[in-house]
This record gives sequence, C-alpha cells and structure tokens, in this order.
Amino acid sequence: MASGQQDVAPQPRFNAVIVGIAAALISLLILREFAALIGPLFLALNLMITGYPVHTWLVRKGTPSWLSAIVVSLTVFAVLLAIVVGLIWSISEMIGLLPHYSAQFTALYEQVVDIVLSWGFEPTAISNIFSSLDPTRVLSAATSVLSGASGTVGIIGIIVAAIVFMAMDTPGLERRIRLISVTRSRIAVAMGSFARGVRRYWLVTTIFGLIVAVLDGIALAIMGIPLVLVWALFSFLTNYIPNIGFVIGLIPPAVVALFVHGWQSALLVIVVYSVLNFVVQSIIQPRFTGESVGVTPTTSFVSLLLWSAVLGGLGTLLALPLTLLVKSFVIDADPQARWVNALIAVDPSDAEAEPGDEPAD
Repeated sequence: MASGQQDVAPQPRFNAVIVGIAAALISLLILREFAALIGPLFLALNLMITGYPVHTWLVRKGTPSWLSAIVVSLTVFAVLLAIVVGLIWSISEMIGLLPHYSAQFTALYEQVVDIVLSWGFEPTAISNIFSSLDPTRVLSAATSVLSGASGTVGIIGIIVAAIVFMAMDTPGLERRIRLISVTRSRIAVAMGSFARGVRRYWLVTTIFGLIVAVLDGIALAIMGIPLVLVWALFSFLTNYIPNIGFVIGLIPPAVVALFVHGWQSALLVIVVYSVLNFVVQSIIQPRFTGESVGVTPTTSFVSLLLWSAVLGGLGTLLALPLTLLVKSFVIDADPQARWVNALIAVDPSDAEAEPGDEPAD
C-alpha cells in the first residue's frame, strides 16, 4: 500500500438506505413546516412553465422578450382569475341553496331514525347517537365549511407576487438553461423533462375536465337537477384532484337530487357520474395523464395521500406535478436510482441504463 494512503471500507448498503430514508423524512417535514409558502410558489411555477411556450412563440415572431414575458404573465393572471372567480361563484351558489332544503333534510333525518329504531335498537342509544346530528346544526356546519373554503383564496397574493418575479426572469431563462446544460447536462435534461411533463399534465387534465363537466352537466339537465352550471363547473374544478376528485364533485349534486326528487334520483346521479367519470377519468384519461407524468395509477394515488398530508389542500392539486419533480430530478437524473422506475413508472423500460451511465455497485 502506498505511503499516506489507506483503504476505505465501502459503506454498507443498509446504512445508505437508512440515511436516504431519514433525509427524505426530514425534507418532507421541512416542506410541511413551510407548506403555506411552498405550495403557492410551486403552483405559480407550474402556471409559468405551462405558459412558457407562448413566450418562445412570440419571441420567434419578433416580439421583444420583455413584452412577451408580460403577455405570458397577463395570460396566467387571466386563467388564475377565471378559476378563482368560478370557484367562489360555485361555492356561493351552494351556500345559497342549502337553507332551502332544511325541511327536506329534517324529514330525511326523521326517516333514518325511524328505520334504525325499527331494526330493534334501543331508543336511548339511538337518541345519543343522533343527538349531534341536528339538521339545523349540520346545515349550519356545511355552510361554514363552504364559506371557509372560499377564504382559502388568500394564497392568491403569494401566487401573484411569484408570477410577477418569475415573469421578470423569463427573458433570460433560455440562456441560463443553456449554461446549465454545458456544466450539468443531467440537471438540464431533468429540467426539460419536468417542464414538458408539467405542460402535458395540465393540458390533458384541463381537456378531460371540460369533457367530463359537459357530460355531467348534460346528464344533470336531463334529470332536472337544479344549478346544472354550478355542478358542471364544480366537476371541472375537482377534476384537477387526481383519483378522488370526481367523488368530491359528485356529493353536492347527489345530495340536492335526494332532497328534490328522492333517493331514486340521487342514486341515478351517482350511477351516471360513476359511469361517465369511470370511463373518461379511469380508462381514457390515465392513458394520456400517465404518459405525461410517467407514473402508475397506484403511484399516483399514493402521491395524492403523501402530498396532501405534507402541503394540505394545495397538495391534492399539485400531487402529480410534485411527484414528477421528484421523479425527474431524483430518480431519472441519477443512474444509481433509475431502477426505481421499474416499480413506479408507466413504462418499466425507464429503469434501463442509458449510454454513458456508470454501472451500479
């Protein structure tokens, strides 16, 4: 052995795994601690990435870069404003509708109590169970929840500020990426993969959300359910929540159908929604969404649970883009970690080594 040198024992793989898990948990805890800041910033980044092709197209057409950046930011603002206004309007309509059905809710409540009593349960036990389900109290609580949901638009301030500053950086972005590609080619490739995936994801989700909203609206109109436009818009907005979005969009019109036309109508709404959303969102859409994000349906569902626990409400909206970010920068960019794609990627061949990759230990 040469003088001044000594052999270094390789670190056991078990230790490396433990360190990696600990680092991941610490990162998630940090993200959760700053969720109120990170969620809006990441949403703003998604919006600007999605609108960036408009900037490059305008520049190619001879538009000054600074003017093109302003046009992109104004376009993003317009889309964001439309979503917020639509969300507030739909929630306000729901709040205004609920008090009109307090009598129907009371009657339904009494019917349920009578049915349970007919099954032989003790009246005292039933009284204790249903004492907290006073119809007036439930309707008041539902109204409070919906009112509170409209207050969440307070995060718009952070999103707007972030978009303004990102727009200021847009003119020099292409040059910065070229410089990164020279010194850190894998990072540049990961950035490009993430940007393309984000654009495809939001485009596909928006298109299929519109399709589902139109189909749901037509079905509700045929069944004579009140506030068809509200439920169609609500269906479109909840489509951005992967896996469980259609369930959230289904509950309000089903409840209204129950109050207006009875349980048969409510059951019909559930069946129609389930069929339409299953065909469109569970069979057709994942073929396109999966290609854009590149993860399996199971991974999509787990990511929804994980990111909603870390970032709250925005985590449900940003679950798949966040998963795409981790996949692009942590897994795809690292030859030693690419094997994970065999478990989570739509195309298992993504786990195969690329030319120039060093073999794993």
